[in-house]
Amino acid sequence: MAFSHTLAIGVLGDKTAINADEHTGYELFKSSGCSACHNGAAPGGTTFQCMGLIEPYQTDNPAEGRYAVTGKDADRFSFKVPTLRNVELNYPFFHDGAVDTLAEAVDLMGRLQLGDQYTPEENAQIVPFLKSLTVDQPRFALPILPPSADATPRPVPFD
Repeated sequence: MAFSHTLAIGVLGDKTAINADEHTGYELFKSSGCSACHNGAAPGGTTFQCMGLIEPYQTDNPAEGRYAVTGKDADRFSFKVPTLRNVELNYPFFHDGAVDTLAEAVDLMGRLQLGDQYTPEENAQIVPFLKSLTVDQPRFALPILPPSADATPRPVPFD
């Protein structure tokens, strides 16, 4: 089932659309403040935010976010907030690819962006919610093209 349908039904009261762990994680995700940046249908992917609001993000990566484009100090370390749709399939995480697991990403974001240190139990609640945002990947067959031969007309680009 598509995540948006599952999530919409789950938050609208159908307790069978997402399981209890996922729903608990969703409630913690909202109450912690994660949804301030990760919101909307995707959720996320529509804004730029400073990485390291509460505590600086330590990395050897020289990227400075939107500052490289705008030259404005206010944009230094401001990166696009990623969508959380299919987040479990998109590791490594963050702009520098420094984080390998969702559990580590949740811990790091809680500390750097929200000033929270999640307990192992809280982390184990948020991660299943994030995994519930994974959609079935479409399967499609590539067409079988006819073989080319010496007599096959060659494309003429830019006619």
